[in-house]
Amino acid sequence: ALQTYQTDPAMRKMLTQLYFYIMPVFNVDGYHFSWTNDRFWRKTRSKNTRFRCHGVDANRNWKVKWCDEGASFHPCDDTYCGPFPESEPEVKAVAHFLRKHRKQIKAYLSFHAYAQMLLYPYSYKYATIPNFSCVESAAYNAVNALQSAYGIRYRYGPASSTLYVSSGSSMDWAYKNGIPYAFAFELRDTGHFGFLLPETLIKPTCTETMLAVKNITLHLLKKCH
Repeated sequence: ALQTYQTDPAMRKMLTQLYFYIMPVFNVDGYHFSWTNDRFWRKTRSKNTRFRCHGVDANRNWKVKWCDEGASFHPCDDTYCGPFPESEPEVKAVAHFLRKHRKQIKAYLSFHAYAQMLLYPYSYKYATIPNFSCVESAAYNAVNALQSAYGIRYRYGPASSTLYVSSGSSMDWAYKNGIPYAFAFELRDTGHFGFLLPETLIKPTCTETMLAVKNITLHLLKKCH
């Protein structure tokens, strides 16, 4: 974005008219653990006093249908929802930030691994969101823009029917708290095995995803209703 600001009118328009808040890594401790111990680790690394299991699924820990379908009460499960909503400091910090700025925030995008999907609410139930036509249009154009880079096709749609039903997700929480565009990217897996990957393996995913994000952002500026 910064490198093309001078040469790309669309990028210049985006950065001039909107603020972007970027958090490079949400689950810092869990992400580090995935490089050192368990490549498929998905939870945080908080300790449990009753069990030897560590961590909470940070995307089941939000206060929206917390620990309902698609989440587990057992601390050793991958989808453990935690002892209570926002029990994890990572979730609590981001929820606090979003609550503070929600009147100004037009979109919330989260990035996960791994699949090839662009998802939108609802995750916790099979239902159509009120602004479905606008969100569906943004998702359709975004996956087409993504495919234009390397021919990679992403599925898109409501998370519950496109992936599976899950409760306590950040995407649903953002939407229920007044952020009209909430998406979750399930990025294709480039893999890591305890060493740094060559840029040639990582760059395609970054490039194609950036096209999708750019497309969604431009959609916001059109003010679809």
